Amino acid sequence: MTPRDAADASEGNNGRESGGGQGSGADGGAGAGGRWSDLDRPPLNVTALRRALVREGGLWSGLDVVARTGSTNSDLVARAAAGTATEGAVLVAEEQSAGRGRLDRRWTAPARSGLSFSVLLEPDPVPVARWGWLPLLTGVAVATGLSRAAGVDTALKWPNDLLVTVDGEERKAGGILAERSGAGGVVVGVGINVTLRADELPVTQAGSLALAGAATTDRDTLLRAVLRSLEQWYGRWREAGGDPAASGLQETYAAGCATLGRTVRAELPGDRSITGEAVAVDGDGRLVLATGEGVEAVGAGDIVHLRPA
Repeated sequence: MTPRDAADASEGNNGRESGGGQGSGADGGAGAGGRWSDLDRPPLNVTALRRALVREGGLWSGLDVVARTGSTNSDLVARAAAGTATEGAVLVAEEQSAGRGRLDRRWTAPARSGLSFSVLLEPDPVPVARWGWLPLLTGVAVATGLSRAAGVDTALKWPNDLLVTVDGEERKAGGILAERSGAGGVVVGVGINVTLRADELPVTQAGSLALAGAATTDRDTLLRAVLRSLEQWYGRWREAGGDPAASGLQETYAAGCATLGRTVRAELPGDRSITGEAVAVDGDGRLVLATGEGVEAVGAGDIVHLRPA
């Protein structure tokens, strides 16, 4: 894949560890307070979600909600390997204890404070060389869905961090992790901070939809919007044979990318770093930097924004 790891962000949220959770719409729940211990954070309605999203001829073939797990990505990869999950399977966790990001960084958040889910995609017949666009495609779909449903101005930090504005400052409110599943599949994990409060932020760079003034923090509404947007973008991209230009993906990603036009530092594998202006996202999904020594395309690495666009 290009970007190589396709994992510069996180399937978990920018939160911290806590207990509790509720899955599958059943009564009862883990943690001291049980299912309705926080009335601002009700459990997801799995029955309504299935009714709205799982339909004949659609992408989403099944949707499960679990109360608590280590990682929805790991679980869905295991299900695919066991033959119990097919393309379009969606796995949602009310709480993750071992959400993973780039370099196996750990990401956790209070139960029901966000959306943590993974989807199984089988992009064939799209050439494998173009599968690296999947995390960027997911970023576009998530940003589009959230903007429509929550009315929040969102932007993307290359390759797939979701940014919102809180008190005039840019904050990370979500991220994406994509990983291969067998020979023909990709599991894409998404984490979005929805109702994370100011006193729950683990770092000052974190944010949430609520802190950004979202019109709604109803997680059922937000999840439906994001998955419908992802279905639309994935279908368009696959119909175009994975061509990012023909599908409109490359242009749309560039239009919503907060990294472009900025001076950035790319921290690369092997303890190497380069600084330059981010001028484009190329046909392989790589970030193109203009430096004092020329032009270089970055396929994997941590990107630090050094000045506003």
